[in-house]
Amino acid sequence: MTNSIRLVICLLAPQIVGITAGIATSAGTREWYPALAKPSFNPPAWVFAPVWTTLYLMMGFAAWLVWRRLPDAPAARAALVLFCAQLALNWAWSFLFFGLRSPLAGLVDILLLLAAIVATTILFFRVSAWAGALMIPYLAWVAFATALNAALWRLNG
Repeated sequence: MTNSIRLVICLLAPQIVGITAGIATSAGTREWYPALAKPSFNPPAWVFAPVWTTLYLMMGFAAWLVWRRLPDAPAARAALVLFCAQLALNWAWSFLFFGLRSPLAGLVDILLLLAAIVATTILFFRVSAWAGALMIPYLAWVAFATALNAALWRLNG
């Protein structure tokens, strides 16, 4: 498989995760979420799509940087396995939070997601400094999203 094909796969995979989760849980985002009590630091709804699109592109590029080092870097395989695991947790969060309409289930998932992102980022840094650096904004956003999810759970019990 060529590096170009790997790049396309890496860039598309996170976008597909985001799009499919968004489509599947759109009723919750339109009907249920707007009615929730929100903390003062809740961003406006329009912020989420461009932020996630950008983060998914950065994550995908980071994964590609790691994937292309597979034959040479011993940590690359483990890093990509963790990347896929955190991507699955990312996907599941939408179904738990919006689909089940459960801030508590979402909080449990996002705490696991945050831990998986930390581990992935550490391994990405071991393979490629650029790949690790590209994961930092995603880590920061999910840390913020974890605080937001916790606040939503607390406010809406």
